Amino acid sequence: MSETFDPKELKVLSDILALVLEDQPGQSATALETIRSRARRNGMTGGALKNLFIAIAPDPPKRAASSTRSRSTKSSASADVQQERMRVRELTESVTKLDLELRSARANNAQLKTELFLTQQARAETQSQLSAVQATSHTRFGLVGLAVLVGCVAGVAGTELFHSLRPAPHHTPNSVYLH
Repeated sequence: MSETFDPKELKVLSDILALVLEDQPGQSATALETIRSRARRNGMTGGALKNLFIAIAPDPPKRAASSTRSRSTKSSASADVQQERMRVRELTESVTKLDLELRSARANNAQLKTELFLTQQARAETQSQLSAVQATSHTRFGLVGLAVLVGCVAGVAGTELFHSLRPAPHHTPNSVYLH
């Protein structure tokens, strides 16, 4: 076994061990099977794995560095929390603004629907008035035409009546004037 450890392998190993300690039985069993298959593939025995942990154990992080890290982690976490709160506040304001715009658009839509309905009613009334006017004008032209026809017939009949009641003048034949 070499003295240097691959950081990727250590990361994978730590992830797998974390899964082994989980309370969920399915994940724990899968993690144990993964450790067994990796150990077989790499030709590692249980004792070699134990020696790996012993080799890593003498270099634990310092407690002072750990507490300094935790303080800096706490301050960075606090800054992260503040950033996330600001982001949540901005998103809330954005949602509120969008909600107001949506309500405004819905009100505008309802107003436009009302105007459309009124316009459709006015159009229907105008069409009915127009058809009534057109029907009246056709009737008027028909009545005028009928009156002219009746007048013509009455005129011809009156003229014939007049000529039939008046005695016809005596006409002298034209041959008298020729001699």
